Amino acid sequence: MEAKQPGAVQWTSRQAYVLSVICLVIGVAVGYLVRGSAPSETATVQARTGATESAVSGFSPTGVPQPTVEELRHMADTQAQPLLQQLKSDAKNPVLLYQIGNLYYDAQQYPESVKYYEQSLKIDPKATDVRTDMATAYHLMGQSDRALQEYDAVLKIDSKHANALFNEGMVKWQDKADLNGAIASWKRLLEVHPDYPQRDRVDQLIAQAAQHQTTTPHGVPVSSAKY
Repeated sequence: MEAKQPGAVQWTSRQAYVLSVICLVIGVAVGYLVRGSAPSETATVQARTGATESAVSGFSPTGVPQPTVEELRHMADTQAQPLLQQLKSDAKNPVLLYQIGNLYYDAQQYPESVKYYEQSLKIDPKATDVRTDMATAYHLMGQSDRALQEYDAVLKIDSKHANALFNEGMVKWQDKADLNGAIASWKRLLEVHPDYPQRDRVDQLIAQAAQHQTTTPHGVPVSSAKY
């Protein structure tokens, strides 16, 4: 019989299924922001609009059954156990705290993810990827002002941080109906990163926001707009 590796997580078939559903739902989300820890990848996270629509019907946009809040939380707790054990002997490790925060973030347990991101940032306050992910978690919790505050803090440290610029534009448009601000963030992104991997996507967003400037009455939210 093959011995279990120390600290390895043993998955049941149900847990493996739930994990696959989580990945699928995140991948096909309606609205998305970019993870701060993946500046060159196309990984996405589920925005409130997509999460709400899925929760109402109980299914993801592909018709796959949506995991429950309890299942998501259990998955995150299970995955985090080995890292939490390491944390007991290495409590001041900002990378370890960030990794734990990411597990809860990916399981849509945003308040819990923020708790670990904040602990990581207390040790390393200039960790721009951590702060970007924390800002996005605040957005997904409905705290757009705090999200924009954290993006601003990132850009004061690194004015060229691609994901902070991209996400800042999304939050300004989705949550604040600030079309001028969104366009400014995205234009700045393309100015400092002319080879940005998703340049075509950003160009489309700029064009759509500009169109809304001429068609949307002042003060009318545009967060329900489809991209």
